[in-house]
Amino acid sequence: MAAGRIHSFETFGAADGPGVRFIVFLSGCGFRCLYCHNPDTWAKPPAFEMSAEDVLAKALRYRSYWRDAGGITASGGEPMLQSEFVAELFELAHKAGATTCFDTSACAFPADGDFASVPRGDAIRRMLDATDTVLLDIKHIDDARHRALTGCGNAAPIACARYLAEIGKRVWIRHVLVPGWTDGEDDLRRLGDFIRSLGNVERVDVLPYHVLGVHKWRDLGLPYALEGVDPPTDESVARARKLLSLRPTH
Repeated sequence: MAAGRIHSFETFGAADGPGVRFIVFLSGCGFRCLYCHNPDTWAKPPAFEMSAEDVLAKALRYRSYWRDAGGITASGGEPMLQSEFVAELFELAHKAGATTCFDTSACAFPADGDFASVPRGDAIRRMLDATDTVLLDIKHIDDARHRALTGCGNAAPIACARYLAEIGKRVWIRHVLVPGWTDGEDDLRRLGDFIRSLGNVERVDVLPYHVLGVHKWRDLGLPYALEGVDPPTDESVARARKLLSLRPTH
């Protein structure tokens, strides 16, 4: 049984999957997004460790708030880096009648689609099998811009999106709109075309860039590369939502 390296919990999450959810924030991430609002989750040394059974027991204390749609969400950090733990937690959650969801940038997914080619490949597949909804963050549709933004190319998240489409997994796409970085019209059109080609995406969320996590970078002594970048305007957010819509208007 794998112990989870836990950063923190949120007991009443309303924006991380269907319904009200208990959120498990895990330590460790393979990306270094310039706008990350949780850089304190990057390091692999956890705040604490817990077993899947203990995390589930803690989550179930809040079950009365979930109703039919709510449940447990794994976030981070990057849950795929702890796929053995998340798979075990989600399998136990299903046995208890709870729905499961995880938020991922898919940095640990095999870029070539071959689970044998990456560490934890079998556990990642097991984790996906035990997941009801995947919140897939696509940072940028352009590989070079994705690399500049996160430190890695986008082959892994694109491969993950295609695999989830192949197995018919329910997906919510998330795209953070950063002025000057992820708001180019041509890029948004390409991303929208890609999303609509998948066939299994239930919704697309455009998340406006914000500066609420900048203090964490300062607390950690890290330089913040997007200093001076303002949140997007309402007009630019509306334009992005239109371009990424599952039912585009012309």
